[in-house]
Amino acid sequence: MSNIVAIVGRPNVGKSTLFNRMVGQRQAITDNISGVTRDRQYGTGFWNGKTFSIIDTGGFVEHSDDIFEAAIREQVDIAIEEATVIIFMTDVMTGITDLDAEIANKLRKSNKKVILTVNKVDNPERQLAANEFWALGFDSTHFLSSISGSGTGEVLDEVAENLSAEEDAPLDIPKIAVIGRPNVGKSSFINALMGEPRHIVTEIAGTTRDSIHTRYNKFGKDFLIIDTAGMRKKRMVEENLEFYSVIRTVKAIEDSDVCMLMLDATTGLESQDLSILQLALRRSKGIVIVVNKWDLIEKETNTARDFEQVIRQKMAPFTDVPILFISVYDKQRIYKAIEIALQVAENRSRKIPTSQLNDLIEAAINKQPHPSFRGHLIKIKYGTQLPVPFPAFAMFCNYPEEVKTNYRNFLENQIREAFQFTGSPIRIYFRQK
Repeated sequence: MSNIVAIVGRPNVGKSTLFNRMVGQRQAITDNISGVTRDRQYGTGFWNGKTFSIIDTGGFVEHSDDIFEAAIREQVDIAIEEATVIIFMTDVMTGITDLDAEIANKLRKSNKKVILTVNKVDNPERQLAANEFWALGFDSTHFLSSISGSGTGEVLDEVAENLSAEEDAPLDIPKIAVIGRPNVGKSSFINALMGEPRHIVTEIAGTTRDSIHTRYNKFGKDFLIIDTAGMRKKRMVEENLEFYSVIRTVKAIEDSDVCMLMLDATTGLESQDLSILQLALRRSKGIVIVVNKWDLIEKETNTARDFEQVIRQKMAPFTDVPILFISVYDKQRIYKAIEIALQVAENRSRKIPTSQLNDLIEAAINKQPHPSFRGHLIKIKYGTQLPVPFPAFAMFCNYPEEVKTNYRNFLENQIREAFQFTGSPIRIYFRQK
């Protein structure tokens, strides 16, 4: 079950500042000029044991108040349809505007959980002024200052209360999401795989607006394949249908076990592909890189090995990932791509016996001990695999905060070499013994 939290509201009420606090990093550009958030920002938050994707709806449309307000209305409609929880942000400095009242009216009619936040409440006078916002009719109303952070904890508490827990749902069948930029051939790939035209395929980028779930049960293979709407570069995300597709892609990534990132051989690995890849890696999904349209490449000047080397350099440090060259048009290696994705799903769910893990850790430490910290030896006593749907390990030691990143990477590489985790990110947590 995917958890999507959407932040909606007029421009310049502080949505991006709250978004940055929720994802724990300064990701959105914030300024006091109306409409600075030109993109849709999306990130991952974690609070009270709940993990969720956060969408800052931005809301910038150039030059026209009418178009501008219409775009915000459409984004609110999309948030109502797609989000699990909606944070409706207002500004105590301006009071309740007509647009605030209109957004509130839409949100009250929805069946979604809405949390009204009144921002910039940072002194007693504004605290008093903020009481007028109770007139908008929401039981869940919070006064906060997203710049100083006061009141944001209470908002996050209520967000977490209304999200579903990430359960270790029984993995009946693997779920494979086909992700990537528009028009790289995702829908054609699924049509070729299924042997029937399930998807509308045209040369117009972005034809697939929705994610579509299809079950494949043939030739001894049984899995769910998810075709997502292609994600455009953020600066190109102008029409709200594209914003809608971004939310759908984030949801599809969350719902999957393995993400098959499809590239176009004629353009290579672009920055937007890396953004999509990072979204999947942050959610600890298995990864397979599939390079489509390989039939269009002049083989004398571009070999698969050279192409693969460039991709791995751009993906570093996570390079233990399968890369396959296919042609959907010629139906070359499309079934091989599925076999590899199913192998990655198996790798991602692999459980290592504690005794074998500790034998490996002991051998690794003997081979390369951790450098001392202020004259103290850092001793890793033992490790265990955590009961989560992806490879995660807890290592118990005397100075967990002082373990260097390069040593964490060393241990990860030792685990990868000893056990088969190709295509799957590994998480290692150091804890106090």
